[in-house]
Formats: sequence, C-alpha cells, structure tokens
Amino acid sequence: MGAGTKKGPKTVVIACKVLEDMFRRHLGAGEAIFPEYGLHRTPQKLAPALQEVIDRIPPPAFILLGYGLCGNGLVGLRAGGHTLVIPRVHDCMSILLGSHQRYLEETSRHPGTYYLSKGWLERATDPLKEYQAYLQKYDPETARWLIDTQYGSYQRLLFVAAEEADFAVYGPYARRVAELCGLEYQECNGRDTLVRRLLAQAAHTRPGPDFVVVPSGGVVEANLFLGEPGLASKGIG
Repeated sequence: MGAGTKKGPKTVVIACKVLEDMFRRHLGAGEAIFPEYGLHRTPQKLAPALQEVIDRIPPPAFILLGYGLCGNGLVGLRAGGHTLVIPRVHDCMSILLGSHQRYLEETSRHPGTYYLSKGWLERATDPLKEYQAYLQKYDPETARWLIDTQYGSYQRLLFVAAEEADFAVYGPYARRVAELCGLEYQECNGRDTLVRRLLAQAAHTRPGPDFVVVPSGGVVEANLFLGEPGLASKGIG
C-alpha cells in the first residue's frame, strides 16, 4: 500500500448463530459476530438486539447481515453511519439452501415443512429437546399434547446438510425428531452460494434482486424485501 493510500471501510459480518459454520468456512480472518439463535423466537426483539451490536461498531463499515427478514424482525433496524447489506430472503433457511428460489421450490412442493440443520441442532432448540423438557414439568400426556399443538401443522421434516458428514452425524437424531412428530423424513444438501455472494458484496453495494442495501442513515423496511430492488429510505440514524 503506497503512501497516502486510504483504507476503505472495514467489513463486518453479523449472522445468525445457526449459520456460523457455513460463514466461517469462507470468512478467513474477517471480523464476524454471531448472536444467539433465541432472538428468532421473539422477532420483536431481533432488531433492538442487532441494533446494539451495530451501534458498537465504529463507523463507517460495510455490515453484511446473515439474516432474512425473519418475521419482520429486521424492520426498523438503523444503519447509522454504516452500510448494511442483507440477503433478500424471508428467513435463514433460504441462506442455508443457497437461494430464495430454492426455498420457494421446497415450500411449494411441501408447504408444511419443518427444517433442521446441524446449526439448529447444535445451537437452537427442536421438538425432541422441547419434549424432553416438558417431561420434566408435566405428565407424558400433557407433554405430548404440547408437542402436537406446536408441530401438528407440519407434514415433513427436511434435514439440510451443509456438509456430507452432517448426514451421518446429525441425520439419525433428525430422524428421531421426525418420528416424534409423526412427520415424513427427508434430507437434502445445503448450498453456500448465497453466503459466498453475500461476502463478496462489500465491493458491490448496489441493490439487486438478491440483496437489500441500506445506506448510511437508512432504515430497514419490509417493502425492501418485496417487489423491485431499491435502496432503503433515509431515516434517523
């Protein structure tokens, strides 16, 4: 680097904990933060929690968010002095599958699908863990009723493997979850396509069909994840 050459803004990844392994395979020495998965279970808490993380990062920075809209959980998130780049998807499963289109294809063929992956099983909850916790508090009939109430609308469990080894290591447990819930069990390979493309976005921060760009001073809006690509409007950063 020659004398007088300015360094550009640094790049920081903030991604869902269940996607940590997939991101780390491509991050190298890049800076990354992986908040806990539990925020997804209460979407209204997601934006405030992520805002605290973003506000601690010295501006300006390119912040690549490994999240989808997540039940409107990102709505209201402020870029502040940063630029935010977000996959134009509705939840993290699209990221694990590699594209929003592939997610749409899966949900179109099997609308009542419950998804699991290595990241979910290691860092989040699942029906079997919840059932075992219920048995510590309630009688078996009540525990069974609670599981049926929560997961009775699903017909299929799809285990998505980020690596081939995941099938052998985590597949048997995922199959037990499916049996507990009375679901058809299927497996498929995940793809890192969207992760790799997101990590390349720091040099190409224009909005497009696959990414939302929120410039400095902008605010995340739900409509950015629908319809034609566009920049976020300016707000109070």
